[in-house]
Amino acid sequence: MIIEALEAIFLVLTILIVAYLARHYIFTVIVLRNFQKHKRRCAVTDATYRPTVSILIPARNEEKVIGRLLQRMTELTYPKNKVQVIVVDDASIDNTGSIAEHYSKTCSVIKVVHVNKGEGGKGKASALNVGFKHSTGEILLCFDADYFPQRDIIEKLAQEFIDPKVGAVQGRVIVLNEPQNIVTRLVALERIGGYRIDQEARDCLGLIVQFGGTVGGFRRNLLEKLGGWDESILAEDTDLTFRIYLAGYKVHYVGDAECYEEAVETWNAYRKQRYRWAKGHMQCFFKHSLRVLKSSHLGFKEKIDGLLLLNIYFMPVLVLLSFVIGVPLVFLQSSQWLAAFWISIPASLFSFVGNFAPFFEVGIGAYLDGRTRAQWLIPLLIFTFLYNILICTKAFLDLLLSRIARKNSNIWTKTAHSGNGNRYIMS
Repeated sequence: MIIEALEAIFLVLTILIVAYLARHYIFTVIVLRNFQKHKRRCAVTDATYRPTVSILIPARNEEKVIGRLLQRMTELTYPKNKVQVIVVDDASIDNTGSIAEHYSKTCSVIKVVHVNKGEGGKGKASALNVGFKHSTGEILLCFDADYFPQRDIIEKLAQEFIDPKVGAVQGRVIVLNEPQNIVTRLVALERIGGYRIDQEARDCLGLIVQFGGTVGGFRRNLLEKLGGWDESILAEDTDLTFRIYLAGYKVHYVGDAECYEEAVETWNAYRKQRYRWAKGHMQCFFKHSLRVLKSSHLGFKEKIDGLLLLNIYFMPVLVLLSFVIGVPLVFLQSSQWLAAFWISIPASLFSFVGNFAPFFEVGIGAYLDGRTRAQWLIPLLIFTFLYNILICTKAFLDLLLSRIARKNSNIWTKTAHSGNGNRYIMS
């Protein structure tokens, strides 16, 4: 009886892994086919459409990178009389505030909001809500302090809001400091798969395009309706994505609106960042799963994709569970069909590297970007996936314990930036 139960669980886990495998294959084929046919989604354009825009920049102890971004804010090509830049100095204890004030004095569109130590340091969502209260633009855009956007990025992102159904937009993230070391190179590969393939395929197929927390924005009236950012969720971006879709709007991905980020440089920093992402994403799963199923604004394919997206950070945990269950079954008197399923596990594992960028998505994404040399590093992504198994398992256990104890164990751990990305910027 026990063996039969374990076999049933193993079968369900295998089917789920294969479902994700098929999903990512479909995404890859769709983008590759559209590229080969030179087809792109034709957006409605209007050269006269220039809504007022407020750019929110949450910054906590970002003295090494904030100047780079604010300098770029002074170089934007969007009409200056329609731009407002709000820097939220979130209880910084370094020179972030003074650097921001310097740019505020030299550029009238930049405004600095200082949050004191007693009220600040509660996380990105809290800082964004502070900035939101001081904003006036019809469209709100968000940039993390370590990012470096194109000069015309506002035009590219704001243009999408001509469509009244678009509630939010998301641009493409590219790693700025990729050549620095093996960690930054692997993160760059993950980003290529996630944005060049995954996000583009979602947009093309009319699925759930995910707002990534930066290099994107929203309609002001929609954000007011939704009540701003949820400060109780670590993955405030994923949470807002689903709240937008559940409200009857959609997110558009703008692949040519590129922005460069300073990726984490050490495995320890990678662990802290991915732990926050994983735990926050799992929080969103528990918050939104039933709402997605019951929503009258989502079609069948959007509901299926939404559930798969919400479940994505559980997958490394489920892969681990499949091995824990599957290995003993090999040595027990289990059914003969088990061996056939075991054959699919290694291929599925290798093809499922990363949480947002499987093996083949990274490979085709690098190919489409002309990154032939970077493709040689793709096999190393298996190690980041194994690392993510440990990270996601801990995140799940911590979240489970906090829910059982009914305690909020959220501790926002910001990603530290060294400013090493400055050397790769071409003036």
